[in-house]
Amino acid sequence: MPAFNHSFTIQSFFHSIIDLNTDFLLQSSPWYLPLCLLVGGAYAFLLYQKNAPWGRQLNLSLSALRFLLVSGLCFLLLGIFLKQTKTSVEKKTVVLAIDNSQSVGAAGNRLRAGLKAVQEALSGEGYSVEIQTLNNEQAVALDSVRFNARTTNLSNLLSRIRTTYEGRNLTDVVLLSDGIVNQGTSPTYGTYPFAIQTLGVGDTLPKRDVALKSVYANKIAYLGNQFPVSADVLAYGFPGQSTRLQLRQGTAVLDQKIVTFGPNQTLLPLTFSTTAKQKGLQHYTIEAIPLGGEFTTRNNRQDVYIDVIDGKEKILLAALTPHPDVKALRAMLEKNENFEVDVQVFNPNSPPPVSNKKYDLIVLHQLPDLYNSAQAWTKRLVESGAPCLFVLGNQSNTPALNALNGIVQVVSNPGQSDKVTGFLNVNFKLLNFDPQRLELLRKLPPLSVPFGDVRLLPNAQAILFQRVGTVQTQKPLLVVGTGQKRGAVLLGEGLWQWRLEEFALTEKQELIDDLLLKVVQYIAAKDDKRKLRVYPLQNEFQLGDRVTFETEAYNDIYERLYDLPIALTLTDERARVRSYNYTITSGSTRFEVSDLPAGVYRYRATATVLGKAEVATGEFVIKDEPLEALSTTADFNLLRQLAQQTGGKFYPASQIQSLQKNLLSRNVPDRLSSTEELRELINLRWLFFVLLLLATVEWGVRKWAGSY
Repeated sequence: MPAFNHSFTIQSFFHSIIDLNTDFLLQSSPWYLPLCLLVGGAYAFLLYQKNAPWGRQLNLSLSALRFLLVSGLCFLLLGIFLKQTKTSVEKKTVVLAIDNSQSVGAAGNRLRAGLKAVQEALSGEGYSVEIQTLNNEQAVALDSVRFNARTTNLSNLLSRIRTTYEGRNLTDVVLLSDGIVNQGTSPTYGTYPFAIQTLGVGDTLPKRDVALKSVYANKIAYLGNQFPVSADVLAYGFPGQSTRLQLRQGTAVLDQKIVTFGPNQTLLPLTFSTTAKQKGLQHYTIEAIPLGGEFTTRNNRQDVYIDVIDGKEKILLAALTPHPDVKALRAMLEKNENFEVDVQVFNPNSPPPVSNKKYDLIVLHQLPDLYNSAQAWTKRLVESGAPCLFVLGNQSNTPALNALNGIVQVVSNPGQSDKVTGFLNVNFKLLNFDPQRLELLRKLPPLSVPFGDVRLLPNAQAILFQRVGTVQTQKPLLVVGTGQKRGAVLLGEGLWQWRLEEFALTEKQELIDDLLLKVVQYIAAKDDKRKLRVYPLQNEFQLGDRVTFETEAYNDIYERLYDLPIALTLTDERARVRSYNYTITSGSTRFEVSDLPAGVYRYRATATVLGKAEVATGEFVIKDEPLEALSTTADFNLLRQLAQQTGGKFYPASQIQSLQKNLLSRNVPDRLSSTEELRELINLRWLFFVLLLLATVEWGVRKWAGSY
């Protein structure tokens, strides 16, 4: 492809110098160029050689316009290409990564002037110096950096720099930190394509301090039950001294312990005990009474939030006869702390009495039975309204089962059974199951199932299919009903063998238990029929976070409604009320609340939906965790290791001038990068308008001068 017109250069100064070289390339022989000029000249000569009603000067001007127009059109027919080569010179870049957490605080402020000197020196040598902090943002200047971050996640900071500056001419990252990490993974586990020069601040000598390092408690407790709260207290510099630790709710002291510290650094585990007396989210506090001379008392207290609920979900496990499956089912169900399981075995001589207890789920093992001995009792249980899980066995009455459940229809002869294993229905998406883990079903003993046909009814889906030997069939083994009244049917007995074999193979009893518990939780879940739903995106927030509420409103057929005004009130532990009003739209269904103090909040949202007042309530927690105060000793070993792994060097704060000299002593070049773009001249939009302008001007002048 021949080229013509020597390239020209355009220079402009922004972040770097850009050289723009432009070449014109031809698809055909360059000898066609004079021919294009000849065609344009001949056309203009023939058109304007006769005497015209205007003067000679105007005639020459019009012929020149026609010459340019025709020649330009001919040039476009030659397939001329425009090749642009852009060369940019990117400055070498150094990022000042500043750990602006509270633990750096005063030490970071003292080093601000030294960092400014490093920044000015590097800028004077042609470096681009940029600032990054923990707050997920790029600081404009060092003076704008505030050491107020409540957590330290150095891994996130360095990973963000790696992503932001990918492909850039980044030579070094200067990390100012005390090496204390209290969120995320250690930065030494990451890999970074740049050298990290670490600048250590803070004191590596332990301080005289008493700190609550960790607090452990279950998130849920049951009303009226006792529950433990454990804590680890760490002390340094108080040999032989004692202090008192208290578990409080508000101003009431619920439990307390006296501890005496040893001669060296001491870590003592403690366990408090109290009783859940109120429903809902409860706020408890563990506090160590401060001792004289402590470095800080901010780490002497930690908050604990526990959700106290009124009772468990009640499950009745009803069985025709004692059976190993009954024990296995009970063991599976009782793995869930929220389940309270009652077991009743039918005795024809003394049938179980009618109970007024309301159950959330009923599990029926081999009921209804083959001889209809428990028919009345079984029917009463099914008609109680609770979801049912039917577990079939050799003594199950399949015709009676067909009349009681709306999930499957089983056609089989009494006393005839088959031996099958199971495999997962990959098209079942209502619950999350791991197909690879469920491959273990191939190795488990076969279940005994009714021999015959099984037909799924509408609103039913198979979770497991039957495998006979090595043949995979489409006969269901485990089915769940998804209709208005949920339920499930397991068409086989022998679960106890599955659990024993799983333990023999894996030394665990997780797979089968997890399978059954997910099915039970699904069919026992209560549908939310509320027309107004308002809920925070999470139940726990950190102090300073924005609390975001999602709002959903529905009509009678549960289609989304919008443009509804919502009234929201938040009530804290001291009964102080905050009120807000907002409107949901199709593009915005969320509402944010900020600057809330720590504590438990109860919210109440009201709206008028289709002329009826609707209410949504709930609770959430804002935690004030003093993570930055839990560790007061700088970790320079982490900074040294990080610098060594990336080809950098560690500098204590007193050697910041050495850091500056080291960065300036290296002759790091700027980076050149070039890009080429090839475009056909006929596709340039501005060229079309130039030719149109030539034609328009010529036509307008001819008409103005009295010709066409």
